[in-house]
Amino acid sequence: MALKSTIFKANLSIADIDHAYYADHTLTLARHPSETDERMMIRLAALALNAHRLQTDCGGDGTLAFGAGLSNPDDPDVWLRDYTGRTRLWIEVGQPEDKPLAKASGKADQVIVYCFAHAAEIWWRGIETKLTRMSNLSVFRVPVAASQALAGLAQRSMQLQATVQEGALMFSDGAGTVDIEPVRLK
Repeated sequence: MALKSTIFKANLSIADIDHAYYADHTLTLARHPSETDERMMIRLAALALNAHRLQTDCGGDGTLAFGAGLSNPDDPDVWLRDYTGRTRLWIEVGQPEDKPLAKASGKADQVIVYCFAHAAEIWWRGIETKLTRMSNLSVFRVPVAASQALAGLAQRSMQLQATVQEGALMFSDGAGTVDIEPVRLK
């Protein structure tokens, strides 16, 4: 019998000072049985870092949501679509291969990868040259200590505050705070 996804609920209040975006998001995250709390929370952080695009890219008339992720490799971890259904933003978390990124690059206006964990540097050195021609691709590395601390905030029901200032994200659940400064690789 196949294992089912674990459902997490998050009420996320975002204050993006860099982009003057302030909103509350009620989210449901389905964590695939093979997904770690760390990866799931990086997906949530990626959404928080890019939520302002609902306003800046779609004029407030779009949908920002989690994709099927590990359940469907052809689906992004997070996506933003405008009212016409056009994919404005495709976000991948982890260390994806170059071919799926090239395919995503053709489907979306912008593709962002948030890599994390100890293997992120090795992955980047091996794939960097294969990604040079993708002009709509950005790659960020989340520092290991920050991604591991972020995993500590994971609970089945979460009340979180996210503050974005000067490109850095501060995540808080009221009891603890995690500062994340993604490092731009591309």
